[in-house]
Amino acid sequence: MSMRIPTEHRLREMAASFGFDEVRFTRVSPAAGIDAYDRFVAEGRHGDMSWMERSRPPRADPSSLLPDVRSVVVLGMRYAHPAPPDPGGLTGRVASYAWGRDYHNHIGKRLQRLTRALRETIPGLETYAGVDSRPLIERAWAEASGLGFIGKDAMAIMPGKSSYFFLAAILVNIELEPDPPLGDHCGTCERCLVGCPTHAFTAPGELDARRCISYLSIEHKGVISDDLKPLMGRWVFGCDVCQEVCPHNPKDPHPAHLDFSARPGNAWLDLEWLMTATDDEIRARFIGSPIRRAGPDGLRRNAAIVLGNLGDRSGIPCLEGQLSHPNPATRDAVEWALNQL
Repeated sequence: MSMRIPTEHRLREMAASFGFDEVRFTRVSPAAGIDAYDRFVAEGRHGDMSWMERSRPPRADPSSLLPDVRSVVVLGMRYAHPAPPDPGGLTGRVASYAWGRDYHNHIGKRLQRLTRALRETIPGLETYAGVDSRPLIERAWAEASGLGFIGKDAMAIMPGKSSYFFLAAILVNIELEPDPPLGDHCGTCERCLVGCPTHAFTAPGELDARRCISYLSIEHKGVISDDLKPLMGRWVFGCDVCQEVCPHNPKDPHPAHLDFSARPGNAWLDLEWLMTATDDEIRARFIGSPIRRAGPDGLRRNAAIVLGNLGDRSGIPCLEGQLSHPNPATRDAVEWALNQL
């Protein structure tokens, strides 16, 4: 007589077959993380991200996305790769998650294939899945399911393993045995709080996006204040400092999925090229990359700030070529950088 394979076991095996490194389960009620989400938005710490206000209702009530939802399947996919060597010169740093393929597209396609396979395998299964762009609070579900704990840097962290992983979630209409939460594994460590270049943490686990380099260089499209510009250092897209100083992240990570390894020239961007390339050239250069999200104007603005921080006068000619740039934020950054040089 054959033994019945538990649904949870089948889910784990199938998720692994589609490239997911971690899979955990949690119950859907209560909606994870909504209180912290509401506080974040009410205090204005979300900055210009007005979509957080618009997308609040389904985050608070997942049943509006899947009426019969019972459980959440939380998935993790590692992206850590050894950093390419610093080329020096007029170059700017890129956060490691953006070195390779755009995770939205890559993981999104795997998620579609996985949910299709699950519905074909498990009779009556209904799903709603998303990776970052759907109204789901993935980090909160990760914490509730034990896939990670929320550290003082507000990141989901797998203790002793990594915080360099992407999250995805699948709402399902079946009961799954929940995995236990992990609890706190930060202890007295405050390396991320101390190490943040812009002092973006207002308290352990509390981030003010308006001071975060990742927010400033990607989501924020306007002028960056002069008091923050010097603190951005060489970061031209995103920032990894709070992860780099975290003791849960090994200095020499085991390479993750090859799709997220560094494409040539994507870990360190050529700042002179960014300042002189056309909009179309910049868009074409970053097709299929998360870097495209900042847009040509944002990348030029960021590049100008980094050039000002580098203090290398050889960057003056490419800056001077953008003194009359039509975008106010870019023009402001160019003028600031030239004043520094």
